[in-house]
Amino acid sequence: MALLVTSMRRAAIDLARREKRRTAREQWADDGRADPAPFFEIPLEGDDRRAVIATALRELPDEQREVLVLKIWGDLTFDQVAEQLDIPPNTAASRYRYALAALRRELTAADCHG
Repeated sequence: MALLVTSMRRAAIDLARREKRRTAREQWADDGRADPAPFFEIPLEGDDRRAVIATALRELPDEQREVLVLKIWGDLTFDQVAEQLDIPPNTAASRYRYALAALRRELTAADCHG
């Protein structure tokens, strides 16, 4: 489970970095200056793994995905997640467990087939 959470956090950080670079490039272009970005980007290690995680996240039921995102990326407690979604804390915790179990199954299957 720790590997899954770490992989998901890294994917989120990478996404944020890409967005920051894209915004910087657009600002440079709007100013009429040359693009400071290199002509190509070196692929990040584990891009295939990130794609599998992103696909698995999209396949989760909305209720589970909401709890997972709030818990991991929002860094909220189950009580805070429950308050945000207007559900009992135990329901938030069980949806989180179901989401992690589903992701674990999906990632294990992807490792076996990939």
